[in-house]
Amino acid sequence: MSQIALLTREPVVNKKRAITANRLIAHGPSVTSIGETLNAAIGYWPEQYPVFLSLGRLVPTPEILNWPIPHNVHVEIPAQTLNHPRTQELLALLQEAEIGICLTWYTPGANLPPDVNWRFILVDGRKCPTPSGAPGLSLAWGLPDVAAFKQAISNGYDGASGWFFLNGATASKELAANHAQIIRLLNLVRNNGEIREIENLLKQDVAISYKLLRYINSAGFGLMVEIQSFRHAVSILGYDKLNKWLSLLLVTASRDPGAPAMMQTAIARGRLMEQIGTHFFDEEGCENLFITGAFSMLGVLLGTSLQAILDEMLLPEPIFDALIEDQGDYAPFLRLARACESFDPNALIQATNELQLSPEQINQAQLIALGFADNLQA
Repeated sequence: MSQIALLTREPVVNKKRAITANRLIAHGPSVTSIGETLNAAIGYWPEQYPVFLSLGRLVPTPEILNWPIPHNVHVEIPAQTLNHPRTQELLALLQEAEIGICLTWYTPGANLPPDVNWRFILVDGRKCPTPSGAPGLSLAWGLPDVAAFKQAISNGYDGASGWFFLNGATASKELAANHAQIIRLLNLVRNNGEIREIENLLKQDVAISYKLLRYINSAGFGLMVEIQSFRHAVSILGYDKLNKWLSLLLVTASRDPGAPAMMQTAIARGRLMEQIGTHFFDEEGCENLFITGAFSMLGVLLGTSLQAILDEMLLPEPIFDALIEDQGDYAPFLRLARACESFDPNALIQATNELQLSPEQINQAQLIALGFADNLQA
């Protein structure tokens, strides 16, 4: 592996499945290399939520302090390393600097050092059905699906970390009315439909109109003027750019209790692919990459099959091929985005090599994507 560490991530949610933090796992050959990597990425650091920083399988040592640790970071300390002299040295320094600390892989009855403020406790939920005696907010890790999450909360956990919400949802055969409405809008825009016809559709749902204008006027779009209406948006942006933001509306239309974490995942995938795509595609191709990443979560978000949703939409063939067949020009970028969501870095290393990218490019794109997704939902 390169001396530059690679980052992967997972969300942290509370009992109601609302996002409360992001967990970044740094995969590097040494704690020093991780510190150097994070120092180089400080300009892209996501600040909307607390960030749990895992050093992967390394023993935490004071070298991690060789960068200006942002105020929202909680350094993870595995319970198995508490007796290591260098971890004990780090713990003292973290407390002196008032940097957040998260205890990981806690097991009930563990002998913990006194006078340490363990605000968050990460527990392997597969091994410990209950967080008995956890000296902080207990988060279950390793849960396989939504049902396991519900059971963990029933057993006393305060939340969870990981991707459990991607599994176990019940799919329906039909799209909800508001989802179908947005798809009609998307198809009209992609076909350069009459502005009057599109405006009439928007007027049927004030919430959709409001959210669309909010997205377009967000900092992520970078406009110098405020967009006041859909007609104004068309005149300033054109249909192609609007297609991207209408796609965001579809991604954020779910009313599922776990939707915030799924939306964050979808938007972060899209933004990551768009960022990486600038090295390979023109502006239209990058916007299609964004849509590919965002739509990769549609089946889970909207509670029906992805195939059924895409059959209703007018999409470029490369988007369809990547989402359904894992083939075509966009597929390697979607594999890369998904690989960023694993505790194991091997798939990410393979995807990075496939596209001949550097770890620096991946880390920068991922942090930008995470910050973008967090701020868009704020």
